[in-house]
Amino acid sequence: MLSLNFPSYHFRIKSSENKQQIFDVIRKKFVSLQPEEWVRQHTIHYLLKDKKYPESLINVEKTLTINGLRKRYDIVVFNSDGSIRILVECKSPQVNISQLVFDQIARYNLKMNAEYLMVTNGLDHFYCIMNYEEEKYSFLKHIPDFRL
Repeated sequence: MLSLNFPSYHFRIKSSENKQQIFDVIRKKFVSLQPEEWVRQHTIHYLLKDKKYPESLINVEKTLTINGLRKRYDIVVFNSDGSIRILVECKSPQVNISQLVFDQIARYNLKMNAEYLMVTNGLDHFYCIMNYEEEKYSFLKHIPDFRL
């Protein structure tokens, strides 16, 4: 797999029926190792190891309904009170981060009301803080570390 713009992490990877799989520590199972999954797993490890978020506050690939359509978010990091701290959208490294990607995460966030947004293709990372009073977001240099 392609080297990404994240620190180096150790992953459990196996081959099954000529397909590679990677172990997801949040979902507690092996999943198909596709380019977007490679980015998602790096992002999970970044949140766990570098930003110190506990596994118990991270949720991966769950379904939500927006305007009657079933969608699936990549990663959500919760606050201890159950509100959403960070909504993460992961793309394959071959996908450029464009306005369309920000429009997608913004649509998801209309329902989810996260404090922070993160968009990444593994090479480029964008971090935003939401301002709901002014209905806008501002870019940050980093996503905040975990705090109680």
